[in-house]
Amino acid sequence: MKKFLNAFSLLAFIFVIAFLFTQWDSLPEKVPVHYNEMGNVNRLGNKEELFLLPLLGTILWVVLTILEKYPHLYNYLNLTNDNRVTQYKNGKLMVNVLKNELVLLFSFLILQSVRVATGAAEGLGAAFGTIFLTVIFGNILFFLIRILRS
Repeated sequence: MKKFLNAFSLLAFIFVIAFLFTQWDSLPEKVPVHYNEMGNVNRLGNKEELFLLPLLGTILWVVLTILEKYPHLYNYLNLTNDNRVTQYKNGKLMVNVLKNELVLLFSFLILQSVRVATGAAEGLGAAFGTIFLTVIFGNILFFLIRILRS
């Protein structure tokens, strides 16, 4: 499961970064760099600012990949010697899922920013914020329930 998630999100991330480079010359000098809660552009910036998204996505990927390898550093509820192995596996999987969700988020933001800048889209969409928060917090809740049951 973890290998599949890693491969899928990394391939999507690499594809979108390649897409950014292939579209670079067609991008206007001012591109969307910030969106409001409804997914509409509320700030334009220099197109070079688009490189912050792949940079931040890469930093998050690396940091969370390292953190994933040290589950004993996480805080756990009800950690005992009997459930330690299960808790550590669950914690590692939770960090892996969150890492991949965030990388896919950055992939989507890069793709949509390029599409908005080139006129192929108008914004992120009104449901983007709600869907993103539901997925992230839904998974955290899912793993928290798993932790409490183990």
